[in-house]
Amino acid sequence: MASSSPSEPQRPLSPNIQLYRPQLTSVLSILNRLTGVLLSIAAIALVIWLLAAAAGPQAYAIVQAALVSWTGQVTLFGCTFAFFLHFFGGIRHLVWDTVHGFELRTIYMSGWAVVAASIVMTAVAWIASVYIGR
Repeated sequence: MASSSPSEPQRPLSPNIQLYRPQLTSVLSILNRLTGVLLSIAAIALVIWLLAAAAGPQAYAIVQAALVSWTGQVTLFGCTFAFFLHFFGGIRHLVWDTVHGFELRTIYMSGWAVVAASIVMTAVAWIASVYIGR
């Protein structure tokens, strides 16, 4: 903390994050970073799945059993949602790179559109996978 004179009250130089409620913009920014990390880890898991497929039926069966378990399905569902959230967030940032959409109302509308599109596309992908898998 710093002040210019001894008579002024000492105030923090930056806002305390515990005093502010999360805003859509900050939450989406944090989630964009987290989904990027999660998708990087998921890419490693994809490589493991592909290596198991190349290694033969026994190795593939082990990995496939893990993927079809309920924890594997929840993980795949989360990765699907993370993919779409990161994807649509990236499109939002591309629009911002064209210096458009910086009005406060537009920022919130595009943020909620990212969330809604991610939910809808995750549902569409999983419903489609059920019908394709039959």
